[in-house]
Amino acid sequence: MGDLSDLTVLSLEQATVLPFMTYRLAQDGARVIRLEHPVYGDPNRLIGDNALGEERMNIYYLCINAGKEALTLNLAEPQGRQLLSELLTRLDVDVFATNQLPRNYDKLGISYEKLSAIKPDLIWIGVTGFGPQSNEGAYDPILQARGGLMELTGEPDGEPQVVGIPLPDMGTSDHAYGELMKALFARSQTGRGRRIDLSMFESTVSWLTVAITLTASFGKNISRRGNTHEFFCPVSVFPTSDGYVYLAVGNDRQWKAFTELDEFSSLADPRYEKNAGRIADVDDLNQKISAVTRGLTTAGLLQLCRRITVPASPIQSIPEVIADPLVRDKLLSAIDPRTGTKLTLAPPPLATDFLEKNNRTMTFPPRFGQHNEVVYGGELGHSAEEMAAWRDQGVI
Repeated sequence: MGDLSDLTVLSLEQATVLPFMTYRLAQDGARVIRLEHPVYGDPNRLIGDNALGEERMNIYYLCINAGKEALTLNLAEPQGRQLLSELLTRLDVDVFATNQLPRNYDKLGISYEKLSAIKPDLIWIGVTGFGPQSNEGAYDPILQARGGLMELTGEPDGEPQVVGIPLPDMGTSDHAYGELMKALFARSQTGRGRRIDLSMFESTVSWLTVAITLTASFGKNISRRGNTHEFFCPVSVFPTSDGYVYLAVGNDRQWKAFTELDEFSSLADPRYEKNAGRIADVDDLNQKISAVTRGLTTAGLLQLCRRITVPASPIQSIPEVIADPLVRDKLLSAIDPRTGTKLTLAPPPLATDFLEKNNRTMTFPPRFGQHNEVVYGGELGHSAEEMAAWRDQGVI
């Protein structure tokens, strides 16, 4: 619930993994300034429909960049590196973050050693695909493939599938967020900054808790299983007369209550009293349950399950999730002062003081280089002539 409005973050960011982390910080009230190359910029600015009719403001970029400021800066130029040094000191930057390949750290003057020499209390975050010793490129599906997520996703006799959202991207972002909070706490005690290196691959593998232990310690074959659960039954998607319901019976007590319902009393078989017996006959048992649920409406099945506190849910579409009473009043918004376009944004996992104070609104995602004049001119004190020369030279 804390407000991070005293925190300033400078982020040389692109794509999803780092912008999502800084988006979380912006939701906490931190000042987030994204740095982009003055020619190439963030490729995600060009992805998706061009709903605003403006270059580099396509809809994919708009999803996770509200609440930020944007500067263009060419760090390959000496003047660009000088401006970076000014930004760090004059703006009293707390956090510098980058998802550049490690081979570019020294070339761009953004290594921890160089930047911490300028500002010793700086917290430096580097997010890479496979760690700071590797320059191998990595997009989210590559991490899903190598990190085992695709092997665990899909039907047992079907092809491996990617997860529906970019979990390695977003999960690494949240891991980075957590490491940053620890670093900020340590700095409050010692006054010293630190270097944080996040590997998207290691982040992804860290979620394979059951899969790794059961495979390496007990020789189990852990692979994709469709909608069922490896150890609990019945846990799966079941058809109704008008849709689908995910039903999760987590213990024998719940199963007993389930079979005491008139609609499912035919399943009160001694073989199924214990979870082990249900797992042993999972395919046949699921077919028997499906034969009953097809005669029930989704609402009717949910009502039965809730009566006996057996967890169940309809398979909601995204519009239905947006309209869910637990979601609809917690959505965020950002309104473009130029076009009047209103963005509806996914809420954070927990409402922050900053968002509550601002009625869950954030500033609109920044245009390419939108804050150059405000920051380079107004805050750093450079003249319009200097900035014009830097634009001509490709510095900003």
